[in-house]
Parts: sequence; structure tokens; C-alpha cells
Amino acid sequence: MASPLQLLTLIFIFISTTIVTAIDDSSFSMVPSSSSLPSILFQNHHTVEEVGFVVPTDVQQKALPILLSGRDCILHAQTGSGKTLTYLLSIFLVVNAQRSAVQALIVVPTRELGMQVTKVARMLAAKPTELGEEACCVMALLDGGLLRRHKSWLKAEPPTILVATLGSLCQMIDKQILKLDSMQVLVIDEVEFMFNSSKQVSSLRKLLISYSLRNNHQTIFASASIPQHRRFLSDYIQQKWTKDDVVHVHVNTVEPMPSRLMCGKNERHQTLVSLLQSDAPHSAIIFVSTQSEKSKKAGHSPPTTLLIELLKTSLPGCFDIIILKEDMNFKLRAASLFEMRKGRSYLLVVTDIAARGVDLPETSHIYNFDLPKTAVDYLHRAGRTCRKPFSSNKYYVTSIITSEERFVLQIFENEMMFQCTEVFL
Repeated sequence: MASPLQLLTLIFIFISTTIVTAIDDSSFSMVPSSSSLPSILFQNHHTVEEVGFVVPTDVQQKALPILLSGRDCILHAQTGSGKTLTYLLSIFLVVNAQRSAVQALIVVPTRELGMQVTKVARMLAAKPTELGEEACCVMALLDGGLLRRHKSWLKAEPPTILVATLGSLCQMIDKQILKLDSMQVLVIDEVEFMFNSSKQVSSLRKLLISYSLRNNHQTIFASASIPQHRRFLSDYIQQKWTKDDVVHVHVNTVEPMPSRLMCGKNERHQTLVSLLQSDAPHSAIIFVSTQSEKSKKAGHSPPTTLLIELLKTSLPGCFDIIILKEDMNFKLRAASLFEMRKGRSYLLVVTDIAARGVDLPETSHIYNFDLPKTAVDYLHRAGRTCRKPFSSNKYYVTSIITSEERFVLQIFENEMMFQCTEVFL
């Protein structure tokens, strides 16, 4: 497996010869030359294919020079564009694995996203033994985990890099089990989602205020969608959550190009079945609206359950049909995701619970059986398909809409600057 040093070597060699033009009126114009980088980075220059990225993506090419200069940064790019690897690479260059203290904290909104980030970080943390260096310790402190066990670990040997959800993180800080005095890098992933969550915003503000008082720190915000990003940037500078010279790196590529399929009011179910038969996807996610409180009180079955029953009846034996429910416990959800990663054909029926953090890179088709509530949710749904560079397959996003819903999709198109093509069965 490739080490972070090998990864850094490849990417540094690539970006050290690249001139970076001004980004959002930033005065930063050129990356450090190779001679200014530690010589150890240029040893053991081997393939990094096992980690996934062989050459930097657009967001990595633009953001890495800025992050390596120590400046604060807002990474604004589509899901699957390589934001996670971007900030992890910069972290690995800063931290000292021989020092027993939390030096980098990555805050995530959901357990699923935390597991995904931790997996990539641990892949990078595996160092080749011939370098004789101590491996970097990465710990996941996530809601639903065994906090008693983590409590013992944190006291005995603090990790170098900590990936945490806010609930679990605040518990450990409040009990004075976790100390962040040595922290050099703070990453807030899916930042706009966390600030839109009433349960998380107060804790997040408290953390940012505390961290902003420290000297020699770096703050990184990452998100696929930041509505009104100029106001977002101004507010964060004003609150002193970022330095004045923070750089906004925005890679505005909306992929895949989505399509829409018109149907009558009572034809949605049959249209989906016909579409699945026509597309014959190897793996697909079908997004359904969340059950309303009124429907729950009336004792009706959730939309996901109704759709599962229809698919099993209409497509017997064609797919493994799997459901992720909101009230599913972590073990059952993890078991369902594990089954999907075995490589068999599957249809995953979900609400927007799976739109953030669930990593299924081989998913080739997304079907919006019901449109999401916002354009941001639409973007996150689309980001579940064939995530580069871990899959090179073609990918498709199809929304099944009635004539009355066309204007809603047009609003999403205008807000996120993409255009749907109309398809016919």
C-alpha cells in the first residue's frame, strides 16, 4: 500500500511545476518549488494506484499549494472530487507521528462520513517499513461508538489525527478527557450542513471560537455546496473563524449530467420499473421522500417500504433490494452497506439519509423517485454515483417527475448551474 510520503511525492512533483493563477482575488500565485520541500518526500517514489488518485484532481491541483502554504482554505467542490484526500495530504505533512497529542481534528456531521474519512486517513497512515518511521495514529470518535473504550484510548495514547462527530467530541471535551492544546489543523467537513443543523450549530460555534484564539493554527472548511458563498466567506472572516487571507477554492463542475423523465401522476411506480428494465443497472440508488408526520400518525407504511414491495414483485430475482431506514441502528446499517460492497448487483432504496457520507463508489445509477426538497440535497444525491477515481464507469442521474414538478427541477438547475436533458422510454 502507498504511504502518505509516496502520495505527497507524486502530487508535489506535479504541482511544483504548476503556476497557480489567482483564486478569488487571492495574491497567492505560485506553489513552493521542489527544493523547498523536505528531501524525504522524494524518496520511495512508487505507484499510488492502491489509494486511488494517480494524478491530482482539479480541486487538489488548486487547493494543495494554498494548504501547504499554511493558509486557511474553503474547499468547495462536488462530492467525489477528492476534497477528503486534499485536506488529508496537507495534514500528513504538518503532523508529527512521534508526538503523543491530537494535532489534527476533522469534524464530520454523520457517522457514515466519519467512517469514510477515517478509512482514507488510515490508508494514508500506513508507512513503508523501510523508512523506519512510526505510523501515524488515526482514531474515529463517532456517535454510536464505544465511548468507554475511546475514553481509555484517549487517556493512554492520544491519536495524531482524530475524526469525530460533534456529539461524541463535545462529550470528551466537557469531561476533560480530550485535550486539543496541541492541535494545528481543524477541518470542518460538510460545513454548510452542520451550520444548518440546529442540534450541531451551537457546539460548532463554541469549538470554532475556542480554536480561533490559538496561534499558528490552520482552519479548513469543506463542502460540496455553499449557497451564497461570498457572504459565507465574509461572515467567517468577521467571526474570526478564519484568517483574513482565507482562500475560497471553488471547482464548479457538476457531474454527471442529469436527465429527467416525465410521467403521469399515477404512473410513477410503473415508470421506475420500466426504467430499471431498460437501463439494467449493475448497482443503483433510488431516492424516496421521507414519510411525513401526518402519514406516520395515520399509520401508513413509509414510502420506502411500499416501493420495496413493488420492486420485489415487479423484478423478482433481478437485484438484491436493500433498504436503509432512518431509525435503523448503526450495526444493521453497517451490515447492509457491507453486503452492497461485495460486488453483487443491488438496488438501494433510501431517503436522503444516504446522500451524505455513505461511500458506494461503484453505484452507476441514481434515480430520484421523488425530488429532494432543496438543490443542495439534489447535488449530494448525484454525488453518490461512480465516484472518481475509484470507478471509471459511466454514471447516470435520472429524476422521475410529473409536469407539475418540472418547475421545481428548473429551480434546482438555475441554482446549481446545470441543465437536465429529457429522456424517453
